[in-house]
Amino acid sequence: MALPEMESMASAIGLSVPVLRFLLCFAATIPVSLFHRFVPGGPVARHLYAATTGAVLSYLSFGFSSNLHFLVPMFLGYASMVLCRKYCGIITFFLAFGYLIGCHVYYMSGDAWKEGGIDATGALMVITLKIISCVINYNDGLLKEEDLLEVQKKNRLLKLPSSIEYLGYCLCCGSHFAGPVYEMKDYLEWTERKGNWKPTEKGSSPSPYWPTFRAVLQAAICMGLYLYLVPHYPLSRFTEPVYQEWGFWKRLSYQYMSGFTARWKYYFIWSISEASIIISGLGFSGWTDSNPPKSRWDRAKNVDIVGVELATSSVQLPLVWNIQVSTWLRHYVYERLIQKGKKPGFFQLLATQTVSAVWHGLYPGYIIFFIQSAVMIAGSRVLYRWQQATQSNLFKKIFIFVNFAYTLLVLNYSCVGFMVLSLHETLAAYGSVYYVGTVIPIALILLGKIIKPARPSRAKARKDQ
Repeated sequence: MALPEMESMASAIGLSVPVLRFLLCFAATIPVSLFHRFVPGGPVARHLYAATTGAVLSYLSFGFSSNLHFLVPMFLGYASMVLCRKYCGIITFFLAFGYLIGCHVYYMSGDAWKEGGIDATGALMVITLKIISCVINYNDGLLKEEDLLEVQKKNRLLKLPSSIEYLGYCLCCGSHFAGPVYEMKDYLEWTERKGNWKPTEKGSSPSPYWPTFRAVLQAAICMGLYLYLVPHYPLSRFTEPVYQEWGFWKRLSYQYMSGFTARWKYYFIWSISEASIIISGLGFSGWTDSNPPKSRWDRAKNVDIVGVELATSSVQLPLVWNIQVSTWLRHYVYERLIQKGKKPGFFQLLATQTVSAVWHGLYPGYIIFFIQSAVMIAGSRVLYRWQQATQSNLFKKIFIFVNFAYTLLVLNYSCVGFMVLSLHETLAAYGSVYYVGTVIPIALILLGKIIKPARPSRAKARKDQ
């Protein structure tokens, strides 16, 4: 499409040309992923198709330099596997994150996103996680099975992936644009038609077309809601005099609606990425135990919208928001910081949230949000322990409601920092509601140290969790 035509189209729908170009390429990942199902020539041809289409879409969306940026951590990760398998995981973790941080600092992409621009940093974030997980799993291939968790046994790589397998995995059909993050072993089995994708007497994996349609329909609804709400709840309002004139409750409600509005943009993006992964077949994750069995597409799912908006505990949020990245953080940060024979504590939670903050970028708003979210989850756990300790069904229901209200309040208060990014705007927004979303979680944590209810039986705790 000629540039003048793209400029007129972007102007008509209120987007910048770079964002429109990205959205067109992003939507193109759906048909590109569909055609992957029909590539002739076996696994090698499919790897080549995955790598080539991913690189072309990156070039069309972000320009030639994007692929050069992607090649740097990809090369570092592969070189570490070839040259130093024993320590390749830790080496790649720091080198890949170091390069990502450098790009965050150089491009300051958060400012560009706020002003309607876009660059390849978001895609680089996804590729960074994929590279690190691949290299760590190759590192795990050296370890004894008894020293590994079940998920580590499942994902470990016993032999070095070939260069074409590695390229196809990193760039697969543009899935690096917004995720979801998936494992090298799953990618290889899907490409080679093994595991879940092995043809049986019933045929190959189930039809993806109806689940894809549902994901596209969900994306359309999410975008419609976002476009309707965003003019009513702009982020610029936080710095306008009218916001300071409002009372406490109106400010608090505006913070809720700002967070609620912003989330629909992410729901739209993740619904499109879900559709592309489903239609390729990679999103298939097996069958349910129901009669008749139904297909599951969990590998493609990155968000549970109802689960986020109606979460009854902050602990549930990582399980329903940015699901695959949360899973990555749990497997490659949280669980690996737990010493053998010991239980995880606040340190593991805080370290995981700090890694997540750095992954997003070095803006003060990101760092404050993720530290705040660690405190939020810790406060929610206190409420949950009190809920489990009470013997009264009435009080249990009260605690469930209190935890729901607490999660709603603190989440939408905290996410203001994620949206406005700057230190001054974040603290000003928090201060405008008297830091209520910070004070309440800290107060709960301190009360939890003082009021320690008797623990329920292990069997009951497992059932409730």
